[in-house]
Amino acid sequence: MNILMVLTSHDRLGETGRKTGFWLEEFAAPYYVFKDAGAALTLASPQGGQPPLDPKSDDAASQTEATRRFKADPAAQAALAATVKLATVRADAFDALFYPGGHGPLWDLVDDPASIALIDAMVAARKPVAAVCHAPGVLRHARTAGGQPLVQGRNVTGFTNTEEEAAGLTRVVPFLVQDMLLEQGGRYSKVADWQPHVVEDGLLITGQNPASSGPAALALLARLRPA
Repeated sequence: MNILMVLTSHDRLGETGRKTGFWLEEFAAPYYVFKDAGAALTLASPQGGQPPLDPKSDDAASQTEATRRFKADPAAQAALAATVKLATVRADAFDALFYPGGHGPLWDLVDDPASIALIDAMVAARKPVAAVCHAPGVLRHARTAGGQPLVQGRNVTGFTNTEEEAAGLTRVVPFLVQDMLLEQGGRYSKVADWQPHVVEDGLLITGQNPASSGPAALALLARLRPA
């Protein structure tokens, strides 16, 4: 199994002067789900190299078993520090695609031509694509072979408006993930804020929030294993 994980290279939280990036749990939990299953992992980002970490995801309140494991894993840290440039990867080299969230993707991956082309190619090849929390935002410009929005008529989830409000960033982010998925014609669903929620629609897998990242990775893995 060859799985590509795509992370953001964006580190500025709008005009607030604060830092953002990827959310540590949303990378670490899937990373170990895939690694423990024996998958070969490639990590990519638009600029390559070390992707920026959202500092809030590294505070004491955000630590989980997966993040603690990552902090004690020099090999994983080295892999993360050496992401390949997204524009250099090809869909035909991978069996599945996974996007961790964090606010960063809303500013770069959403409009990144290489990311959009990669999603479109994976979907056309009938390979599973998963995105969690803010990362379903990267589906905004993805299209079906017929030119329709990828999420149109499909069951999806992503970071809720109320979760964004609780984070105090409703007026900072370029768009609200929940609103975008609905505007694109997605059949959006959610559960209580911060509770795990994963939605599968064919080979498209989306997770609502950080707590959904591990379960979303397991759902992706199930799509790759023989029945």
